[in-house]
Amino acid sequence: GFRESVSFAEVDARLTELPGWRYIVTLGFDGVFTADGQPTSATARAEVWFNQLGAARRVLVEVTGELIGTEDDMAFEAVRLGPDAFLVRGDTCLNGGPDAASAADLRAGRLVGGVLKAVPTGRRATLNGLEAWEYSFSAQDLNLPSVRLEPGGRINAASGELWVAPAHNAVVRFYVNLNVENAVIFDRELPVSGQVILRYDLHDVGTAANIAVPFGC
Repeated sequence: GFRESVSFAEVDARLTELPGWRYIVTLGFDGVFTADGQPTSATARAEVWFNQLGAARRVLVEVTGELIGTEDDMAFEAVRLGPDAFLVRGDTCLNGGPDAASAADLRAGRLVGGVLKAVPTGRRATLNGLEAWEYSFSAQDLNLPSVRLEPGGRINAASGELWVAPAHNAVVRFYVNLNVENAVIFDRELPVSGQVILRYDLHDVGTAANIAVPFGC
C-alpha cells in the first residue's frame, strides 16, 4: 500500500477485474442560485452490484431536487445481463434500447469522478471488511465531472479522504466536501454557490451478486 502516489481519476476504475462487488455512491448539493440567492438543493444516489462471471450489473438510482432537471423525485432500477439491458421506472419496464443500456452501465466515476494524484498518509484501517491505506490529495488533484466552475468561479475549501485496498487495487472509500462559488452542478444551466458532498463506499468485494431480470419485466 505504500507507494509514492496513486491515481484513480474515476473511483470505480479497474473494478471490472474483480469477480463481484457492491458500491454506494452519492453526490449532493445544498446552497443557492448565484444570480438571485434563492435556495436550492439536489441529491443523486446510486447503489450498484456486479457479477463478473455473469457479465451482469444491477443499478438502483434515486434522484431529488430541481438541479437534476426534474421537479419530481425520480427513482429507477436497471439491470444488464450480458448483451441485454432492462430499465424499470415506475410501473414501466423498458427492454433494450439506448436508455436501458445507459442506465444499466451507470458508473460512480462518471458521477463523482476521483483523484488524479494522491500520496500516502501512513494510516491503515479495515474499512468495509478490507485492509486499506489512506491517501491525501488537494482540491487541484480532484477530477469532478459533475462540477464545472463558471468564469470567476472557485472552490473555496475542500476536505476529503481516499482509502485504497492494495490487495485489490481498488478504492474502498472516497469522501469529499467542497465549498464552491459560481459553479454548474449536474450540467444545469444556472450556476450555484454552496456545498457539494461526495460519498463512495465499496462493499462485498469478491462476492458475486445474484442478479436477475428485474420484477415487472
